[in-house]
Amino acid sequence: MSSGGGHGGGLPFLHIIDGWLGNAHQGGGFSMPGNALFIAGAAEVIAFFLVAPQQTLTNFEFLLFLSPLWIPLVLGRFALLRFIQTKRVEYIATQATVLLELKLPRDTRKPPIAMETVLANLHLASGEATWYKRYVLGRSRPWYSLELVSLGGKVHMYIWTRETFRRPIETFLYAQYPGIEVIEASDYSRLTDPTHAPYKMTAFEYLKTNLDAYPIRTYTDFGLDQVQKPEETVDPLAQVLETLGSLGPQEQAWVQFVVRASKAEKYEGRQNKSGGRYDWKDEGKEEIERIRQELVIQNEYIDAQGNKQTTNGFPNPTEGQKDKIKAIERNIGKLAFDVGIRAIYTAPGESYHKSMGSLMSNIFKPFSSEQYNGLKPGSRWSEHFNDYPWEDLGGHHLAHAMHTVLGFYRMRAFFHPPYTGKWSTMSIEELATLFHIPSSSVTTPSLPRIQSTSSAAPSNLPT
Repeated sequence: MSSGGGHGGGLPFLHIIDGWLGNAHQGGGFSMPGNALFIAGAAEVIAFFLVAPQQTLTNFEFLLFLSPLWIPLVLGRFALLRFIQTKRVEYIATQATVLLELKLPRDTRKPPIAMETVLANLHLASGEATWYKRYVLGRSRPWYSLELVSLGGKVHMYIWTRETFRRPIETFLYAQYPGIEVIEASDYSRLTDPTHAPYKMTAFEYLKTNLDAYPIRTYTDFGLDQVQKPEETVDPLAQVLETLGSLGPQEQAWVQFVVRASKAEKYEGRQNKSGGRYDWKDEGKEEIERIRQELVIQNEYIDAQGNKQTTNGFPNPTEGQKDKIKAIERNIGKLAFDVGIRAIYTAPGESYHKSMGSLMSNIFKPFSSEQYNGLKPGSRWSEHFNDYPWEDLGGHHLAHAMHTVLGFYRMRAFFHPPYTGKWSTMSIEELATLFHIPSSSVTTPSLPRIQSTSSAAPSNLPT
């Protein structure tokens, strides 16, 4: 039984045990699921029975005597959680989805703030306003998948969404990028099965390296919020596009950002000081307060009575500390998304380059800052069994993991069963930096652009 990605779903406190055991391999070279604890517990009971059979029977009799108290609680909680999950899966299954491809205009000068405006319009939390909608009807707020894909070295940009949100997305994109074309596309991830021979694959999920309140390097750090000459423009996304465009004709690389409007699920019901739901803004405020406390200098002196006294001196922050506080305040002052990042690289036979595994794991290096935040692969999928040879003898667990992650990629699953992953919280400025329509100053040859968009004939033509 699994804890569902750290958010419960089985026995009480199982998500804590599962998370503890799941993370243990990073330091010791082993990994086991939470249900291994139950196997160990059963073995311990058998061993205790062999040593003291009478006491073991007495313990079970006492446990059975109290069963009218604890069985309804355990089964009731289990049944309630499964009912909620079933209704949610049922609701999600009824939602038609569509994959939209973005055909980029040849001449566009729009900075990433245009995409930030698009994302602000997509920051919707509709569908789960009341407990009845959430828990009885199983409704969930919409999520989207923003995707950068290289198919044989040709780079494509996609947005996956529910069919009902197709028109709003097209409207928002056309408003900010008049020359763009948005067309319905076939799901490229279902045209190839990279989990079977002759294909090989590697997969990653990425997390922030620091607290979510700290920003990654955004387009404002590169001056893209200002008008620049094309030859002076430095867009960090260009490095990602060039990496994807460097693939050979048999290689494929898929990168997806599964996003939804952020609430407070990541903090699992914690409360802030005012009694409300603890969210990333509270996390940022606590971090700012921690930095400020570090700046306070305590002075000690002896008063007239000979007693030792302590006073707080005037803080003298460094420029770096000032910048940290400013960066956190700016970041948490914007709309936020829950962002699950996933990437897959695949190729058949000899076309598979092992070096691409390292390259894909570090594909977001241009957005990383040693002072604030960055993105690194989490301990899932290909990163789960790559440290010690005894972790996965024969490669069977890795093969199963690749089958699993491929299914999750195709479903764009990250926030609900069958998969609840570990995600980061990002401001719309951070997300717009990672996914935006690059200006014409980005001359990646493998990123096709259209000459002009097609339009309907004028309504005043004579007939």
